[in-house]
Amino acid sequence: MSFSINTVTLLYLIASICFIQALKGLSHPTTSIRGNIFGMVGMSIAILTTFGLIGTMSEFLNKENLSNGFLLVFAGIILGGGIGATMAKKVEMTKMPELVAFMHSMVGLAAVFIAIAAVVEPYALNITEKGQMIPMGNRLELFLGASIGAITFSGSVIAFGKLSGKYKFRLFQGSPIVFKGQHFLNLIVGLIIILLGILFTFTQNLDAFFIMLILAFVIGVLMIIPIGGADMPVVVSMLNSYSGWAAAGIGFSLGNSMLIVAGSLVGSSGAILSYIMCKAMNRSFVSVILGGFGGEVSGPSGSSEQRPVKSGSADDAAFMLSNAESVIIVPGYGLAVARAQHALKELSDALLSKDIQVRYAIHPVAGRMPGHMNVLLAEAEVPYDQVFEMDEINSEFSQTDVVLVLGANDVVNPAARTPGSAIYGMPILEVFKSQTVIVNKRTMASGYAGLDNELFYMERTMMVFGDAKKVIEAMGKAT
Repeated sequence: MSFSINTVTLLYLIASICFIQALKGLSHPTTSIRGNIFGMVGMSIAILTTFGLIGTMSEFLNKENLSNGFLLVFAGIILGGGIGATMAKKVEMTKMPELVAFMHSMVGLAAVFIAIAAVVEPYALNITEKGQMIPMGNRLELFLGASIGAITFSGSVIAFGKLSGKYKFRLFQGSPIVFKGQHFLNLIVGLIIILLGILFTFTQNLDAFFIMLILAFVIGVLMIIPIGGADMPVVVSMLNSYSGWAAAGIGFSLGNSMLIVAGSLVGSSGAILSYIMCKAMNRSFVSVILGGFGGEVSGPSGSSEQRPVKSGSADDAAFMLSNAESVIIVPGYGLAVARAQHALKELSDALLSKDIQVRYAIHPVAGRMPGHMNVLLAEAEVPYDQVFEMDEINSEFSQTDVVLVLGANDVVNPAARTPGSAIYGMPILEVFKSQTVIVNKRTMASGYAGLDNELFYMERTMMVFGDAKKVIEAMGKAT
């Protein structure tokens, strides 16, 4: 199978339009299914076109055993696609962030492998004639694509371990790893990578390229290990952006417009998402890009003295909810851990049947990855018109009778309004303005920021301790 260059260009253009439509569709829950369909169609067109492009290139390169080459590529697609489909089908919602981190690592590693192949045998990829040097522009692109890909891979592996939280290996534990001179070491390693990249760009020195590649893997680890769990949503969106730019860099080297467009779309959308996440967490966008951010916030974990809280049962909470006119539900990671989204949907339906207004408030960094809570609620078939982002609903809390907080902590902590607080300036859901607050948590343990949550000690707050699913089911039965 072979296509003319004009046909390849046209098909890649159609695929690019599909990818743009996919991003547009994924920007809102109501159009997300359509967006996914566009993405699948675009990727199918891109894959088939690439097969045709291989056939076209073979006519000029006089390659032998073309059929065996096609067979290997097809086998790779079947194997990789089968593994991906199986993982996506079996993954639990609580494990979705790890899956995303794993996918990012694979994109970065693919960019590294392609770059190595292009550097070692550029003629095989039609970059240059056999025996000739790679053009300087291509060497620069290979340096950028390979280094960003290596950083993405090793950084994503560390993020995967931190998100999983089940590995004893120190680098994979959720708490940050910090040491004296850490930022200076990162700076030195980064400068060496740049210098080696420049050396490779001007001389095509293979030793410089491979040493640069090793150091890029190392700095990917160094950039992520000082980042704690509180910053994981930013890490995920940042690595998403990196993987896109790595693909785009390799696309320029190969002269593949599809890789350039797709990589640029992923890179730019990931960068925009990272910026949104940074605003939501009061972080510096520049420090996020460079990896010098985060770590667990070193604020105090509260005094050792036990402070009194008002606690109640699921029946008490059900009584308050049943006698309210308006209810806002704030889901957090605790809801995902308990797999309580379906029980919550049943509770919401029971309240709605009593003509009680029910809405959901989503903080941009709720959960462990961007959009985690939105996907969780969508899985339980919560109507999209009941789900509101922070900016849309913050003004409504003061007119709300009851707010039900499920497993959320830092994103509702009024300490963000207190100068000098470790999370001062972080935008929060203004739950404290409502008439009554019901908070469900397993314990009084602090959130990722390590701070006591003043919301829990307010006179209008009632704590209901226990597993979110069991508590919500009990509320539903008593409603």
